[in-house]
Amino acid sequence: MKHSFTITVLVLFLVLTGIFYYLKTAAPQFNHTLLMVANGLMAGLTLVSWQIVRKQLAERPQAFVRGVYGATLLKLMICIGSILFYVLLNRKNIHKPSLFVLFGIYAVYTTVETIMLSKLARQVK
Repeated sequence: MKHSFTITVLVLFLVLTGIFYYLKTAAPQFNHTLLMVANGLMAGLTLVSWQIVRKQLAERPQAFVRGVYGATLLKLMICIGSILFYVLLNRKNIHKPSLFVLFGIYAVYTTVETIMLSKLARQVK
């Protein structure tokens, strides 16, 4: 399951990277650098949170929910902090649709992670 999760996250990262490169030419008003950094950050955080949850599940299967909540909260707080940092640095040049795409990136990675973790939890039982 570990390899399939890593492959799934890598494929998701590559698909989103392709979409963002397409947006660079089709809609240049989007902040391409911001989207690429956010995509890489979310892929990394997803892999870290996967390790956190797997460790929790290996220690005690009942701690699975705590691990999922902790990992999701970690990703959410880092995302909010990063967006706040971006907004504070670029007060005058903020492209609001780019910010909405950032929340979409978070939602996509969190959904994929939750689906994969649910499959893992069902296998452990």
